[in-house]
Amino acid sequence: MLNSFERPPVKLVIAGGYGCGKTTLIKSVADPDRYVRLTDEPITDASASVDALTGVPEKTTTTVSIDFGRINLSNGTPLFLFGMPGQSRFWSVWDDHTHGAFGAVVVADTRRLDDCFSSLDFYEDRNIPYVVAVNEFDGTKRYQPEDIANALQIDTAKVPVINFDARQRADVKDVLARLLEHVMKLMATQQTVGAGQ
Repeated sequence: MLNSFERPPVKLVIAGGYGCGKTTLIKSVADPDRYVRLTDEPITDASASVDALTGVPEKTTTTVSIDFGRINLSNGTPLFLFGMPGQSRFWSVWDDHTHGAFGAVVVADTRRLDDCFSSLDFYEDRNIPYVVAVNEFDGTKRYQPEDIANALQIDTAKVPVINFDARQRADVKDVLARLLEHVMKLMATQQTVGAGQ
């Protein structure tokens, strides 16, 4: 329960394909002692046959539910981060856990770029603002944000595309800041249009 001095939390969702770095993003930025709940479990022989490991052979764990982390903004506003499981067999929980979200980060992995299309479609269909964060894994080719946007067929004037390293707290904070700025800009535009009608 919030006390009278706490600001209401802002809910953000972190989505993307299997193994793209969603859990790592949350671990990197959230307070590890008080505000992180991760649901990573070891990959078993049974799950390996269901979840394709193409492009991510080093992956040894997988998210089996919802990851959660919290970070407080400088003004005291808490950001609640909900990491969606990337495997298709868990997509049924996305609607429930996305309810009330202020915005979303769609994490893209250039080794398996097609895997983020389902996340893009999901947030587009529900009119939830999002940014695309391209996780730069060690040893992978680097691409300009414009190249990624072209491959994903999105307009960077409408959806920011950001390169980042999910292991780096500063990078993750920049992604979250860009998302908040993007959502606030969209809200201001909608208010201006509404006032003119």
